[in-house]
This record gives sequence, C-alpha cells and structure tokens, in this order.
Amino acid sequence: MNKNSYILVIVFLLISAGIQAQLDSIKNQLPKDTVARVLVNKKVTAEIKQVADTLHSKVFKPDPSRAVWMGAIIPGYGQILNKKYWKLPIVYGGFLGCAYAVTWNSGRYQSYKTAYLDIIRYNSDDSYKSIVDKNPSAVSFYQILPPGYTIERIGGIAQWTTILQSAQDNARRYRDLSIIITIGFYALTIVDAYVDAQLYDFDISPNLSMHVQPTLMENRYGLNNTLGLQCSINLK
Repeated sequence: MNKNSYILVIVFLLISAGIQAQLDSIKNQLPKDTVARVLVNKKVTAEIKQVADTLHSKVFKPDPSRAVWMGAIIPGYGQILNKKYWKLPIVYGGFLGCAYAVTWNSGRYQSYKTAYLDIIRYNSDDSYKSIVDKNPSAVSFYQILPPGYTIERIGGIAQWTTILQSAQDNARRYRDLSIIITIGFYALTIVDAYVDAQLYDFDISPNLSMHVQPTLMENRYGLNNTLGLQCSINLK
C-alpha cells in the first residue's frame, strides 16, 4: 500500500470512531430522556385521572326512591334531598294553610254539632227545657247566636233548629274537604320530589329544529292524491 492509501484508511477509522462515539452518547442519553418523559406523562395522566374522579364524585344525582320515602315520612324532606330549597316555603306554607283550614272547620263543626244536639234535647226533654229557660245564656245554642240576634228574631226554636242542622252539615262538608285537600297536597309534594329527582339531569336543550314542507298524501281508496303539509321535528 502506498502512503495515500494509509492516510485514507486512518481517516476512515477516525470517522468511524467519531460516529460510534456519537451513537454511544445518544444511546446513553436516550433512555434517560425517554424514561423522564414517560414518568412525566404518567404523573400528568394520574393527576388528570384524579381530577376527573374528583369531579365525577362531586356530580350530584338525587335518588328518586329515597326522595319519595323520606318525603313521605317527613314532608318537604324530598325537596331538601333534591336541593330544591326554594320550594320549602311553598311546601310548609301549604301545609300550614291546610292545617289552619282543617282546624278552623273542625272547630266550627264541633260548635254547631254541640248546639244542634243541645237544641234537639231542649225540644224533646221538658226537664232540660226548664233548666235552660232559667239560664239560657249558659246553653250552647244560645251562645252560638250571632251578635245582636235572638231566637225569636231568627224565627223561633224550630227555625233555629233547622239553621243549626244546616250549619252543622256545611261545616262537616268543609272540614272533610279541607282534609281531602291536605292529603292531596301531601301527595303532590311526594310526586314533585320524585319528578324532580328523575329529571334532575334532564337536558332541556333549545336545539330543536322544525321543518314544514309540502307533500302528496296517497289515498288508499284509489282516489286522487291530496296535497298537504308535512311537519318534522328533529333533535340536534
């Protein structure tokens, strides 16, 4: 080999050694960088998963069955479980109104009933009648008279007996109606709690589209087709 050949061989060996050294350097650095990136990616992924799990655990979804049972046991508690606190004044206000109506009508019914039974006894028992005549102000059917009225002014004992019987029947009717309304309102609070729980996450979206277009409606009896309008509603 001549001198130029030796020089070329030496240059080739030096280049090969340099390339191998760079490859070794890259090889030594690559795993470290790759592992670091993988660890970082795993850490970020874990944090994202933790945040997602936290958000998922914080998403509130009421239980319809629990809302119904608790609302049946404690009126208004179904609305509390559904976090519809603004309905509580309506619920408890309604119950207070119903309770007042039942109490007031029951009191009127008892007063008219007592007065009616007393006046029936007065009409049928002479001994009781003599006692009443001595002190009429102590008897219920005298005490229930409107202010400024007397039995004679009303039309006598017979007329007052009829009025007391009618008043007793009306008071009983209104008392029963008040009880029915109270039961209905109680059932309405339970239904409201159930519907609220069922539709809590219902998506009421305005993304609705309606298309109206002319169409030919076929006549199944062989007559001429009829021109009409076709309406279609699509949810986006």
